[in-house]
Amino acid sequence: MYSDVTGIILAGGKSSRMGVNKSLLKIGNKTVIEIITDLMESIFEKNILSTNSPAEFNFLKLPMVEDVYENCGPLGGIHSVLIQSKTERNFIISCDVPLMKREMIKYFVNYKSGKKIILSFASGYLQPLVGIYNKSLLPEIEKILTVSIKENYIRSHKSLHKLIENSETEIIDPTSLPFYRDELFFNLNNNEDYAKIKLLL
Repeated sequence: MYSDVTGIILAGGKSSRMGVNKSLLKIGNKTVIEIITDLMESIFEKNILSTNSPAEFNFLKLPMVEDVYENCGPLGGIHSVLIQSKTERNFIISCDVPLMKREMIKYFVNYKSGKKIILSFASGYLQPLVGIYNKSLLPEIEKILTVSIKENYIRSHKSLHKLIENSETEIIDPTSLPFYRDELFFNLNNNEDYAKIKLLL
């Protein structure tokens, strides 16, 4: 288990396409958020949950952090948990990738890079919500969020992509790794995705 990296689970999304909180959907006898939490707790000694509805997740027995800046999308959640984190390096994962595996997470953690962000290009997309974020990013995040609030584009992913563009970012290609599958990064966004994930698991 890693003690020098904090595990951070982002569960602050509104699940607008599902109509219900997707992280609380059941796959077998566990909810999606339990699957992610069990995975993270098997790897990291310290884990934090980012959520603006903590009462829904009390059953997880995890430290929970609400957004300092409300309605700022995923960057708002990242900002708040990085403030609370006690480690420089942090592995961040969104709550809607229940097919993610230990091997992929450990690859991120063990990847040698001096960059402040380590992400991957996988399944045909940049994957900004699965990767390493350094606590030293906080001043830059504060700056971006302040501007974003003024310009009123905070509800999109623009602010997060701005952070990635403005920071020292390593983009890795995991597709040649023996354990890699496109499904690792498959997002649960709608009922069709839910049906597919249940079938795959």
